[in-house]
Formats: sequence, C-alpha cells, structure tokens
Amino acid sequence: MSNESNPRRDFIKQAALASAGVMFSQVAWSASSYKRIIGANDRVRVGVVGFSDRHRATHIPCFMNHYKELNFDIVGVSDIWKMRREQGAATWKEKMGHDVVAYRNNEEMYDKKAVDAVFISTADFQHALHTIEAVKAGCDAYVEKPFAETMEDNRAALKAVKASKQIVQIGSQRRSGSNYHAAEAFIKSGKFGPITMVELTWNVNQPGRWRRPDVVPLLKEEDTDWKRYLMNRPKEAFDARKYLEFRLFWPYSSGLPGQWMSHQIDTVHWFSGLQHPRSVVANGGIYMWKDGRRNWDTITAVFDYGPANDLSNGFQVTFGSRMHNGDEHPAEIYYSNGGELNLNTNKVSPTGGLIQKAADAMKMKANLLSEMSLSEVEPVIASANTGGDRLTSNHIRNWMECVRSRKTPNAPVEAGYSHSIATIMTNASVHTGQKATFDEKSQEVMAGGKAFLA
Repeated sequence: MSNESNPRRDFIKQAALASAGVMFSQVAWSASSYKRIIGANDRVRVGVVGFSDRHRATHIPCFMNHYKELNFDIVGVSDIWKMRREQGAATWKEKMGHDVVAYRNNEEMYDKKAVDAVFISTADFQHALHTIEAVKAGCDAYVEKPFAETMEDNRAALKAVKASKQIVQIGSQRRSGSNYHAAEAFIKSGKFGPITMVELTWNVNQPGRWRRPDVVPLLKEEDTDWKRYLMNRPKEAFDARKYLEFRLFWPYSSGLPGQWMSHQIDTVHWFSGLQHPRSVVANGGIYMWKDGRRNWDTITAVFDYGPANDLSNGFQVTFGSRMHNGDEHPAEIYYSNGGELNLNTNKVSPTGGLIQKAADAMKMKANLLSEMSLSEVEPVIASANTGGDRLTSNHIRNWMECVRSRKTPNAPVEAGYSHSIATIMTNASVHTGQKATFDEKSQEVMAGGKAFLA
C-alpha cells in the first residue's frame, strides 16, 4: 500500500463525514440535544397515508429504531381500503401500546387536526398529490419515490411544498448513506476528473415482483373508494390488479423507471450538480412476463447530461433493467478519463484510465486514479429492496431530526422534482418512441415537438 493512497483515503473519509452532517445522528444528536430545541419535548404525532407493503416492510422497523429517543408517535392510519386501514390500526396499536385511529381517507384525518407529520407510501402516481394535501394541512411528510409521474403533478407539488413551511423528505435513501456522501465529496473535489459516463443497471429474475396474487381476490369495490383512488387519472372500471399491482400498469406507475431508476438517477443529479438530462431515448418491451401488464419488463434508456447552453461539455448515462434474468445487485459505476468509481465495490480505481502506452501516441501523460476505498466509511448497500434497512433507517431518522430542528433534510423536495423530470422524460420516450427533451422555460417534458402530458 503506497503512502500516497493513505492521505487520499483519509480525505474521502473526512469529506464524507463533513458533508453528511446531520446524517450521523447517532453521534451528532443525543436525547439531551433535543432539550435545547424549542418544542423538542412535544410529542410529534404521525399519521400513515397508505398502509402499504412498503410501509410495513421498511417504515415500521426503521421508525421503531428512533421514535422513543426523538419522542415521535403513530396516532392514525388513513387507507381507503377497509381491510388495510384496519390492519394498519391494529399493527400500530400493537407497536405503540395504545389505540391508533383508522381513517377512511386523508381528508378525514386532516380535518381532525390529528397529526403533525405523515408517512406517504401510496401508489406511485399519488405521491405528489398526497404531498400537496399534507403540506396544505400543515403536516411534514416522508414521501416515497417516485415523487411524480407527470410534470403537472410535479410542478404543483414543488410549488405547494415551497410555499409551505413543512419538512418534506423524499424517499431517496442513498442521500443518507455515508458511502454515497463519500463518493459525492470525491467527485466534487475535482480529484476524479470530469464525469465522462455513468452506467446504471438493476436486474432481477422475479416473476412475482410487483404481483399480489394472494391479495388481489380479497379486494372488493364496495370495500374501497375507487374514485378517490384514481384521483386525477383517466376514469377506468374498477380493477383490483391496477389497485394492488399498480407498478405494472401505466398511468398508475411507470414501473422500472419510477421504481428503480429514480433511485439511481438521483445520484447523478446529486454528484454532478445537474438538475435533469438534456435528452433521453429509451427502448424495450414486455419480453418475458406476459401477464397482462402494461409496463415493460425490460428497458434500456440513454441520457445526455450537461449544461443546456454548452453542448460541447457533458456525459452520457445509461440505465438498463430487466426482470427476467438478474442477481438483484444494482450497479452504479462512474467513469472518468482516469478510471472509475464503483458504488458496488465502494472503490475508486484506475480501471480503464489513460495508460502511458496509449498516451504516448499523442505526446500526453498517463491519467490514472490512485486506488482507494470508500468502504472505510460504510459498506455498500445495494439490493432490489431499494437500499437496505440501515440506509432507510438513517434516512427516516434524518427526516425525524429535521422535523425537530426545521433544517433541510438530506433529500429535499428539489431532489424529488429532479428525479421525476428524468423519469417523466424516460416515460415520454417509452410512450412516444421519440427522443425526449426538457423545456426550461415551460418546465415541460417535450417529445416529438409536443409537451408530454401522459
């Protein structure tokens, strides 16, 4: 191990610690810290908007890690399906040791002035609209991604949040991972060199992914509010699959782009400082799982990133995802002329960098990064379960701390707005077969010379 690599690794570790800031809450925030904050001794009453699979699997255990120390409580569950809201109230009653009110819908919960903050984990297309309801009711919110599936909803939600004083955390857990903070610090230090390309992949082999065959027969139209479910989407006849397996059906979800790409493309925006792609083209189809779904089971999307007014500078990003062959280990690899930063191995390496033999022909010097590890800070967390418990736990804690401190959380609403632009541009290319671009003035996604209105 060379002497040069030691201080460089120290830089990564120190920069990550500095940039992560409030993320390292177990050290930075103790129970006594909250006593110095006005209102810190008041209990924060939390409501659940949508007692979903995501909420049960991740929000519950992560919230339980921190609620006592930060004096949070779950007091209500809003779900338009009778079975789910009763399950939710019973589950949280057992966890909290007191009654939890089951609300038929969000309006009923907000009208009671019963909650100060909410978890939002409903269908993809509902996230932005439910965020608007929450902040207008004076509630802070932890909002699952994708933030929005149309630009109309995206703009409206951004405007509502910015006009409020509420703390909104987008569920982009990578922003609370110390290895990602280390990567951001290294890239922004300039030591990596200009990004030249990013490869994002997310492959699984799961015929049952996003399917709910055991639950679909249990949902009856008379036990829910189908009209309220549809919100601003086109009217369709009641369909339990589109309600419970919404990730498979456009326009209730974009599937692969909204569910998985939104996580990975967010790191591109974060690390590069760019808010959205300049253009996107996408191709794919339903090649394997012909089960009535509308959304593709295979996609390749190619993005061009860079300053809008300087087409000579920029880089390419590719996102590839398939649901019929994969090892459930999403990959994120950043390339520069000097090597690569691999977020699966948490290593910076000279792999692929400009070696002297190749440089000699042009009378140039070799350009090779020194090998170093980001994993000294925190092991990589990459799984088809969108981040792992530790990452989500960090992220939920960060939101809870910011509800207390009123500081900006790790993944503010602007992060959701930006990743939604990228996913909507991908959707536009998917559904029109055209290259999608973004109009800065109108804040519209364009395809074939027209605004993509989904």
